Amino acid sequence: MNLQTKADFTALMHKFLDPLKPYYSAGCARLHLGETGVTYNQNAIELEAFSRPLWALVPFWVGGGSEPEFETIYRKGLAAGADPENPEYWGTTGEYDQCYVEMAAIACGILTAPEKLWTPLSDTEKQNLAAWLGQINAHTIPDCNWQFFRILVNLALKSVGMPYSPELLEDGLCKIDSYYSGDGWSTDGASVQKDYYIPWAIQYYGLLYSKFAADIDPRRAALYRQRAQLFAQQFVYWFDANGAALPFGRSLTYRFAQNSFWAACIWAGLEPLPLPVMKGLIVRNFNWWLGQKMFDRDGILTIGYCYPQMYMAERYNAPGSPYWGMKSFLLLALPDDHPFWSAEAAPMPTLERLKPMPYANMLVQRRAGRVTAYAAGVNEGHGHGQFPEKYAKFAYDTRFGFCASRSREVLNQAAPDSMLAFVIDDNVFVRKVSKTWEIEAGAVTAQWSPFPGIEVTTTITPTATGHRRHHEIDSSFDCEVYDCGFAVPNFAPGYAESVENDTAEAHCDTLRCTVRGRGEAVVIGCDPNTSLYFTNVHLPAVKYHIPKGHTELDTEVFDEAD
Repeated sequence: MNLQTKADFTALMHKFLDPLKPYYSAGCARLHLGETGVTYNQNAIELEAFSRPLWALVPFWVGGGSEPEFETIYRKGLAAGADPENPEYWGTTGEYDQCYVEMAAIACGILTAPEKLWTPLSDTEKQNLAAWLGQINAHTIPDCNWQFFRILVNLALKSVGMPYSPELLEDGLCKIDSYYSGDGWSTDGASVQKDYYIPWAIQYYGLLYSKFAADIDPRRAALYRQRAQLFAQQFVYWFDANGAALPFGRSLTYRFAQNSFWAACIWAGLEPLPLPVMKGLIVRNFNWWLGQKMFDRDGILTIGYCYPQMYMAERYNAPGSPYWGMKSFLLLALPDDHPFWSAEAAPMPTLERLKPMPYANMLVQRRAGRVTAYAAGVNEGHGHGQFPEKYAKFAYDTRFGFCASRSREVLNQAAPDSMLAFVIDDNVFVRKVSKTWEIEAGAVTAQWSPFPGIEVTTTITPTATGHRRHHEIDSSFDCEVYDCGFAVPNFAPGYAESVENDTAEAHCDTLRCTVRGRGEAVVIGCDPNTSLYFTNVHLPAVKYHIPKGHTELDTEVFDEAD
């Protein structure tokens, strides 16, 4: 899709949002998009789907756009959803309630487009909406990026003269400040892992705050902008020259929210990279996503990544969740004469071949524009689902993607790409989380245990043709282990596989992965729909016998991508 002008980006917004119109409820406060369940109730599920389009619609209105049908939907919906006497009432909230997440888009609408979402309401409707939003100040919320939801709600309530909590506003900001690590990176609260919640949450909301509170909190506003400048120098490494962003971490069903940080920088008036470079990052990422099968037959975004896929979903991914990606349309708030609209999308800047990111727990390699991240395996251990797959593989790549296991019962269901997979009593065990780790200029070393009685230290060293793995294993019993490479689509044009002594290979016209080691070469046929990129994949690997005691293994992975 040609994405150059403001009209082009507006048309893209309509491509995403217009298919939603038939599915709003009679009172417009709810949006029903599917039947799959999550950890929160139907009230929150349908509120989420209602609220998230506002991340695009509000900037569209701020930038001078007009769409009477959506304006009517959201005026009616806010009045009905916040009215305790209305059958579409969003409900009384409780501790850690999902509704607090969805309040953020409404709060930003009140802050930036009150003439659309606040002024048209009657006095009673305003009181109802303020009271419903104010519930966030009466309950506990998680100590993570959710603090920004309370911050935004209190800023919004203050802006329209409604009761708010200056104490909780300041408390939330202090918590956000405490998450900072370095080089622009923060943790997401108490969580140790680093992922897209830093760019599309901590950094994104920080930049919103830097403009909303520029006059009342200039110190923090300046600090958040400075951190965004630093972060951009790291985050740019996550983007492939072809537009793909690194598939890594949780909440990947939010898809093109990957580029929302760049949109927030431009909206906030920051240029951590030249404006044409940031435009190129945004345009290519959007177009890469538009080349994927992410819509259903009605044009509704699905849960999944490159295609509808539930294995990779978290327990909080509801049918409306993917519309978090609308945050990238913050760009539409830019005035018609902003230089972004006339700038030509520039290619990727020149970047280092190897970039250690100690604050992101990874070493990033770039080859011919392609991104491979060697992860240290740092995560909570027991998170929202599939955390070993999302954080603890040895390598993540923008051309190969990665697999999410169907089960750990057998290898083909485990689909353990880029993992050292131990088979014990017909079950598959991999690195879940690292105990210790070290990230150097040319290697990542981590100590981990897949199973009681087995301790492993793994060193990953990038090479010009892939990477080497050195494993030191201390096991209290005999077992088998498979050192697996990247998964290759087996129904793709030109697919072939081979097994020769100690070398296994799978390749198609665009991808090739070869795994070599002093063991038995095998190719594992993974179950359908385990890969985030391809519906069917095969996985080259080397199988080793591990005797009781100390064993050292050396495996080399060669990978190519066009």
